[in-house]
Amino acid sequence: MKRVLLLGGVTEALAIARTLAPEHIYSLAGVGRVPTDLTCQVRVGGYGGAEGLAQFIRDEGIDLLFDATHPYAAQISQNAATAAQLTNIPCWALRRPAWQPQPGDDWREVSDWAELITALKPFRRPLFTLGREPLQHLDEIPLDQFWTLRALDVYPGNERCEVIGARGPFLLADERALFERRQIDVLISKNSGSTATEPKLEVARERGVPVIVLKRPRLAGVDREFWTLQETLVELETFIS
Repeated sequence: MKRVLLLGGVTEALAIARTLAPEHIYSLAGVGRVPTDLTCQVRVGGYGGAEGLAQFIRDEGIDLLFDATHPYAAQISQNAATAAQLTNIPCWALRRPAWQPQPGDDWREVSDWAELITALKPFRRPLFTLGREPLQHLDEIPLDQFWTLRALDVYPGNERCEVIGARGPFLLADERALFERRQIDVLISKNSGSTATEPKLEVARERGVPVIVLKRPRLAGVDREFWTLQETLVELETFIS
């Protein structure tokens, strides 16, 4: 019997987990909702780095480590690749394709927070869709800006920032209403490649709103990479059977 340890983090990971039998493990970092209707085992929490993950793999007799974490979870992906090497098992990964700019888009790529803040200076009503990262910078908001910050859960804002707790998928009509209501003049986004959150890009295109895009990190090399859910499911079934 071959055992798979699936590291979740993107929507497709749950679809993979729904196909796994009880001997396999679906691992979540703990951010967001934990599914309760799966046949496979569910583990929530970290491992203590690559060494801790490697020890868990040994203890559980894992045969394949599958990385389906977020495209920006570079450290977790590196830990996964290292742990697989330490335990001499294969590491596969689902690499969600990045969004590509379309005609009419005004995308401005930045590498880090410092570049982002510089690019943000000409604007007054930004919409942040970076998750929780901007929360630690709420005391740095310029007096001439008001931030709208969307995250998975509601967090305290301040007099110049409102935090919206919302989970995708987001409807195009709702995104249009949000941009209009908040008078958004710039969108800040990771390039997650998710269809669930892509409507915001369409609205930005419609309204001529620039998009400041946080550049994707370079991810660790693995034994096999997959770019679609369908291909992943076929190859996983072949490996397990």
